[in-house]
Amino acid sequence: MKTTSDLGDLRGKRVLVRSDLNVPLDGSTITDDGRIRASAPTIKGLADAGARVIVCAHLGRPKGAPESKYSLAPVAKRLAEVLSTEVVFADDTVGDDAKAKAAALEDGQVLLLENLRFNAGETAKSDEERAGFAGELASLADVFVSDGFGVVHRKQASVYDVARLLPHATGDLVSTEVDVLRRLTKDPERPYAVVLGGAKVSDKLGVIGNLLGTADRLLIGGGMVFTFLAAQGHEVGKSLLEADQIDTVKGYLDRAEKEGVEIVLPVDVVAADAFSADAAHEVVAADAIPADRMGLDIGPESSALFADKLADCRTVFWNGPMGAFEMEPYAAGTKALAEALVDITSRGALTVVGGGDSAAAVRQLGFADSDFGHISTGGGASLEYLEGKELPGLTVLEEGDA
Repeated sequence: MKTTSDLGDLRGKRVLVRSDLNVPLDGSTITDDGRIRASAPTIKGLADAGARVIVCAHLGRPKGAPESKYSLAPVAKRLAEVLSTEVVFADDTVGDDAKAKAAALEDGQVLLLENLRFNAGETAKSDEERAGFAGELASLADVFVSDGFGVVHRKQASVYDVARLLPHATGDLVSTEVDVLRRLTKDPERPYAVVLGGAKVSDKLGVIGNLLGTADRLLIGGGMVFTFLAAQGHEVGKSLLEADQIDTVKGYLDRAEKEGVEIVLPVDVVAADAFSADAAHEVVAADAIPADRMGLDIGPESSALFADKLADCRTVFWNGPMGAFEMEPYAAGTKALAEALVDITSRGALTVVGGGDSAAAVRQLGFADSDFGHISTGGGASLEYLEGKELPGLTVLEEGDA
């Protein structure tokens, strides 16, 4: 795949950049600007090279028509602050305002288009409909740079189809993300541990199956752990459980034992009588969860166990919190795991926080991005890569120039 350095002199050229600016909002207030900060270096580098930069992105899941709560206007303001330069904002994507402002750009200026998903063509399943919208986007620019790693697993107009219409390259962010994922899958330094959490085991089954042939250890926490405990015959009370996945999990447990992959499960959990920060809760053994309680975090003995299992690791990939970290009584497990990763990072290990809730958790709990080897901007894309799936947004970039 070409990078921006392979595009030659970009001065005066209109460069369409697909960024991932899908940040969480509380009203119009951005609560985590990590993706904006991660996207800024590519945009700044292009602008400094004299390109006329046209940034496109999505926010949330509008239904193919404008919705004010999903406007990128607050993002434009924050992006300008991060870049320390003006960011012109178009109030449409391929309409009159976008066309006029794109045509008026001068060398080194930056334009952000309104939310791509205000156009039904962006996410259309019809190849023809997507191609039509992609053609309108491509008409705004001379060159395309793909830098939205969080969407490269989607076959969408601004990710896949535009790259087939314009000379293209990967941005710095996508290049970095792919390099890190290759380090996780191509001869990783060992011991290699994968930590998986989050709500549903069904979301991670493909990853677990693929990594049983790669990782040395799998540490399981979060809501998904209760399906593993149930597969071992334990009572899980009112905890989150995917009963239809128990047989599959049993199969993975058997396979892991045969292949010498260590699966580490919690030995204690924080069990509450309701999903609430104010609920009565206590630490109980993982194999003795009361029938009227639900597990909402791994317990202190489990935190110590997980830290011990990570202490000698040279490579760690983590996706999914250990509990309901948004509520203070159930944040300790996720915090302890993050602290263990910070420790081994300081001793030279590659630690990768796999985006999504994991990235939000470490920031909410007060950790800096620099405390870890890499914080991904795309949890879903990372998981699909590790699952061995083809990512359309990367495949098209390998096909050569349009």
